Amino acid sequence: MENNSVVNALEASERSFEQAPRNVEEGLDVEEAELVQLRRACRLLAAASRLLDDGYYTVVIESSFVAIERTIQFRLIHDGAMEASEVISSHRRLYQRGAAIGLYDDAFGERLAELWNQNRTKTYYRLGIATEAQAEAMHELATEMHRDLVDGSQVRHECLC
Repeated sequence: MENNSVVNALEASERSFEQAPRNVEEGLDVEEAELVQLRRACRLLAAASRLLDDGYYTVVIESSFVAIERTIQFRLIHDGAMEASEVISSHRRLYQRGAAIGLYDDAFGERLAELWNQNRTKTYYRLGIATEAQAEAMHELATEMHRDLVDGSQVRHECLC
């Protein structure tokens, strides 16, 4: 890269991740991996709600999908079906794991995977343009799934929503 401003910004970003944490995001300073996932989902839902009001539909859709996945990961770790250090890089596999432990049935997991595969990709890569109705529906789905999966846990009092 020849642009010094971009190179400087990259170097500053690299250094920021190497430094000892200071001024961490409130509510995420917990030790338990399951609670980190839970509270990330809470933050994503809160951010999506604010951005929905401002008309940022693509970001709301993206945040809603990620909130769903963080909530599923929370339950997988919480229920002992996943190690905190485990990484599930496939969206479909994550949804299948949720079905495998009974968070929802196989058909619902498959519908989530197809929703992600068919629609998230379109809005993310601008093959389709996000609409208000889509953003509202995705935010509602993420909120309801979060509520249901958190209510079924033993740590619902840790939710920041």
